Amino acid sequence: MAISMQNTIWDSVLEITKVAQEKGSDPLIWALQVSSSLSSSGVGLPSPELANVLVSYIFWDNNMPILWKLLEKALALRIVPPLMVLALLSDRVVPCRRSRPVAYRLYMELLKTFAFALKGQINVPNYEMVMKSIDGVLHLSHNFGLEATSPGILVVEFLYSIVSQLLDASLDDEGLLELIPEMKSIWATKPQEMEIDANDNYNQMQTEYHEKLYKMNTIMAIEMIGKFLQDKSTSRILDLVRQNFPTHWIRFIQRLQLLGTNSSGLRNSKILTAEDLLQLTTGSGSNIVLSRESKTSSLQKFHSVMAFGSLVSSSGLCQGASHSALWLPLDLALEDAMDGYQVNATSAIEIITGSVKALQAINGTTWHETFLGLWVAALRLVQREREPIEGPIPRLDARLCILLSITTLVVADLIAEDENTPIDESECGSTNHWKEKKLPGKRRIDLVSSLQLLGDYQTLLSPPQSVVSSANQAVAKAMLFVSGINVGSTYSECISMIDLPINCCFLIVGLVLLLSAGNMRHLIVEACIARGLLDTSAYFWPGYVNGCINQIPHSMPAQVPGWSSFMKGVPLSPSMVNALVSSPASSLAELEKIFELAVKGSDDEKISAATVLCGASLLRGWNIQEHTAHFITRLLSPPVPAEYSGSESHLIRYAPILNVLIVGIATVDCVQIFSLHGLVPQLACSLMPICEVFGSCVPDVSWTLPTGEDISAHAVFSNAFALLLKLWRFNHPPLERGVGDVPTVGSQLTPEYLLSVRNSHLVSSGNVLKDQNKRRLSAVATSSSAQPIFLDSFPKLKVWYRQHQKCLAATLSDLVHGTPVHQIVNVLLNMMFRKINRGSQSITTVTSVSSGSSGPGTDDSTPRPKLPAWDILEAVPFVVDAALTACAHGRLSPRELATGLKDLADFLPASLATIVSYFSAEVSRGVWKPVFMNGTDWPSPAANLSIVEEKIKKILAATGVDVPSLAAGVSSLATIPLPLAAFVSLTITYKIDKASERFLNLAGPALESLAAGCPWPCMPIVASLWTQKAKRWFDFLVFSASRTVFLHNNDAVFQLLKSCFSATLGPNAAAISSNGGVGALLGHGFGSHFSGGISPVAPGILYLRVYRSIRDIVSLMEDIISLMMLSVREIACTGLPRERLEKLKRSKNGLRCGQFSLTAAMTRVKLAASLGASLIWLSGGLGLVQALFKETLPSWFIAVHRSDQEEGSKGMVAMLGGYALAFFSVHCGALAWGVDSSSKRRPKVLGVHMEFLASALDGKISLGCDCTTWRAYVSGFVSLMVGCTPSWVLEVDADVLKRLSKGLRQWNEKDLALALLETGGVETMGEAAELIIEDQ
Repeated sequence: MAISMQNTIWDSVLEITKVAQEKGSDPLIWALQVSSSLSSSGVGLPSPELANVLVSYIFWDNNMPILWKLLEKALALRIVPPLMVLALLSDRVVPCRRSRPVAYRLYMELLKTFAFALKGQINVPNYEMVMKSIDGVLHLSHNFGLEATSPGILVVEFLYSIVSQLLDASLDDEGLLELIPEMKSIWATKPQEMEIDANDNYNQMQTEYHEKLYKMNTIMAIEMIGKFLQDKSTSRILDLVRQNFPTHWIRFIQRLQLLGTNSSGLRNSKILTAEDLLQLTTGSGSNIVLSRESKTSSLQKFHSVMAFGSLVSSSGLCQGASHSALWLPLDLALEDAMDGYQVNATSAIEIITGSVKALQAINGTTWHETFLGLWVAALRLVQREREPIEGPIPRLDARLCILLSITTLVVADLIAEDENTPIDESECGSTNHWKEKKLPGKRRIDLVSSLQLLGDYQTLLSPPQSVVSSANQAVAKAMLFVSGINVGSTYSECISMIDLPINCCFLIVGLVLLLSAGNMRHLIVEACIARGLLDTSAYFWPGYVNGCINQIPHSMPAQVPGWSSFMKGVPLSPSMVNALVSSPASSLAELEKIFELAVKGSDDEKISAATVLCGASLLRGWNIQEHTAHFITRLLSPPVPAEYSGSESHLIRYAPILNVLIVGIATVDCVQIFSLHGLVPQLACSLMPICEVFGSCVPDVSWTLPTGEDISAHAVFSNAFALLLKLWRFNHPPLERGVGDVPTVGSQLTPEYLLSVRNSHLVSSGNVLKDQNKRRLSAVATSSSAQPIFLDSFPKLKVWYRQHQKCLAATLSDLVHGTPVHQIVNVLLNMMFRKINRGSQSITTVTSVSSGSSGPGTDDSTPRPKLPAWDILEAVPFVVDAALTACAHGRLSPRELATGLKDLADFLPASLATIVSYFSAEVSRGVWKPVFMNGTDWPSPAANLSIVEEKIKKILAATGVDVPSLAAGVSSLATIPLPLAAFVSLTITYKIDKASERFLNLAGPALESLAAGCPWPCMPIVASLWTQKAKRWFDFLVFSASRTVFLHNNDAVFQLLKSCFSATLGPNAAAISSNGGVGALLGHGFGSHFSGGISPVAPGILYLRVYRSIRDIVSLMEDIISLMMLSVREIACTGLPRERLEKLKRSKNGLRCGQFSLTAAMTRVKLAASLGASLIWLSGGLGLVQALFKETLPSWFIAVHRSDQEEGSKGMVAMLGGYALAFFSVHCGALAWGVDSSSKRRPKVLGVHMEFLASALDGKISLGCDCTTWRAYVSGFVSLMVGCTPSWVLEVDADVLKRLSKGLRQWNEKDLALALLETGGVETMGEAAELIIEDQ
């Protein structure tokens, strides 16, 4: 019945139309009649059904001028929806444009009239129904691959389909589609059946008029395409296609460029030129489609006052100017990597790469400026410690590793990402995007320009004394090349061994040095050439070398011991080994040959090759350093030989080479180099089986090294175990610094965590293969074992680790009498105290924690027990407890206790680790009475305790920290807890030599941690005792002692943070270059650089060496935010005179009055926010950043702040505070999560924060902060997300984005609201399109 009525309605309309057609009625009268008829029938207008009826009637049986006039009037009076009519016409007219050029011309005229006036067409009641009808006609959802679409999305798809159809039709008309036959049009551009001449007035193709009209139509179609791309509204809508449908867009741009390059019709256009059309397809970012005038006003305001400018001042970068401060987070991250107390499971390459990308995005710098900032930051790192103080800390080699290996690999990975990644379909700036990219990428070109400019930074380029010869070798190589001298391998070897007393070497090198001395840039360029980032054309850069060499001596020694002679087949004699150990390999081929000897050579050759790998090639072989470390880890995990059939582990036969390798890489610098390259997880995985096997061996077999030294299974185990324990903070509880439900990265360094990281490197998904660094780590992990490895694979190690954890967490359980452990305890006690006899009982009967049964007495001739190391370690806690109890009860003197513990450590050096565990636990329990360090029973610190305390106060005072408790001086009674006294007495019995270094490196951090956990002044006492032992470590020990002050005084931490902000920002609003910045924050590190002992320590250095021991990092974060906001307030009040501040408050636009002063103030505000974000990220990692977004920031905005009630807070100060918080929060997120789409945790945390913003804008949350601060924060945060981290926006729920956009529009931030929706992906694309149309 309903269908019958509908048919009657449309029959009536057709009847009215036929009558008007026959009579030639006035189109207005016809339109009124049709409108009246439909209204009386209850049909809503505009009617899609009417559009379909009229178009079906006209085409093609009634294709007459009068009907086109009727259709046009229906469109003008809006009784049919214009977009629906255009959709129907595009489907029917465009394919027949050749046979019906007049109809095609009329269609384009209608396009010109109605396709750009969109506002009235989306504000009709049946707008959604109309768009669904259009979808049914053009199959938009199907063509774009979307199941359910909103009307706004259909508008975007419709406009794109119209323009794309015109483009394909124009290419077809000019015969250009044949050039890209693979790109078949998805739109109707050709008739589905063969065209035959129709009997109407418009199908005479033979006439000259029609041929001329056909050509004119092609020109007009091209001009229409240009109009769509130039119109403000339609171009922004089309830009949504670029952002959300890259596959469609890249095809569109390729075809448009093909048209612009080859169209003959375009050359005949008087409106649009080929250059204009091509210009519309070039550009970057949001300007690809058009030169957009309407960027967000908030974005403009925010970035205009936050901008730093370009990197142009070399002195500024050196001295800490605002340009240099752009890279402050990078300086802090690099310096933080030099903390010898903490190795990192994450590669420094990954950390620095993420930081560089984040800073480049947030600061909006070019890659030229970014690379320059990176090189300068790395050079500052080296210059900061040109002459480091002595002590068990990373020295210059680790810093040079950062500059010449890590940074170079970072740059290489960034360039590879630019050149090797398939061209992003959304970036269509080139006219040859469908061709393979062969030219150097933009980043490589920017690298060249940055290195050329780096030559202006002479102060930073001065090489430290230890690398002067390497720099001279680099410049000598360049000079010989420039001079056209083909230097043979012998000459090269001679140059590389400048220090050898060879006359010809002195002649060559001396001549080179007279002409041009080497500097750090020469080393950087050589590193880049070695990795294929540059070629030898760099040698010809202006000023790179000065002068040239005309000839070189002809007489050369027949053979110089070194790598070239080794490659020629000279065997590894002692002199050859010494030469290779002292000189790094220059190529991977040389390294591979020495590695082959280590695998396949004789036993002596294997030992020699292992020694070479742990020498200069590891420490100074910057161009092949990661390969050296890789080869060492492979040698530490030798495969089972094919012919091996023994019952014991195959590792036993490799004991000599394993020990050489372990001892060779045990130094602080070597461990740091493995850490920087991200090889700590793999190194731990290689050491675990060695510990498992050799710790299970009875030490009845020994091996003799070529040096004559005998090693036992205990020695191999102890060396491996000591190195393994240095790879995580084994003497700390595993979750000591947790934040919410996510512990910090530092606290996760456990054996299980290291193995899980190593196992993750085995993953070889597509994403990993795109990441050069992950690919390297994957290759290293796979080379030892392609299978995941878990702690359960090492049962002995797991048992010790569980016992170790239990020891830290609780008191020792009772030792059961008669068990093997009890027997071993008695044996060890008798061995330790065999010279001590108290009546008829041995020390075991007096002090054992067991039931008190007597153990057998021993004499001096009793042999040392032959026990596996794991069994000994299981008994050590009970042994130490027994000895300490005996000392506490006076049955054992302090000297005897220290001697006995030293005997135990000498017997099994690895036992030192368990001793550390026990003492760490006992000190924290606080059950032992303190002992008086009087110089009789215990060693006395009196000789230099006052000096140490005075130096500590001097360091603190220099950083602006005043601790009243230190002013009164140390108590005259120097007392410390018994476990600490015992431990420090044990450690000072060690000699400071290479043999003891690896064990002192294990005990040193633990001793400091123990002393720091005890009441003040325990640490100064320990430092005083050790400075008597190691006078050359005085500065290091005093600095270490000064750090512990902050663990006992929270106010001292706040003062230190305040000093960091003050040093960075400078004392007033003057230029930062002379009053603050990186130089003031980090200074020259610490050390005796000046006469009179240790130099003042910059506050940033002190903080970087303190924060890991601060447990309450949530309060630390609150302090940082408080100080940042205080700094902002001071900047506003000191940077602007009061009268000018008042003018700015009253000004409608705060930028108009006092522009220069406001820009300067914003520069410092941004610097304060950058510093605060860096400190948050370094101090707490992902966990703290998560707490910031989920808890701290919402709480801050909800709370009422006293300063908000004070005079003058509203206006400029409040606005600056909001912008500071915006930059601070985005900066924190960028450092923690990155700016790309690789973070797994970011969407959840960011979603919670964005929901808070939207709810507050909706009025669901009541805020206590200043409304100006809140508005500045929201607009600034959203602006930065849209402009710097658009991938973040895509991860936010679309409904939240829509609510945020609505709130911004209520603030009259229409452009920012639109930009947010434009960036939000397909789900917000429809709302963005509708908002664009509303603004027409």
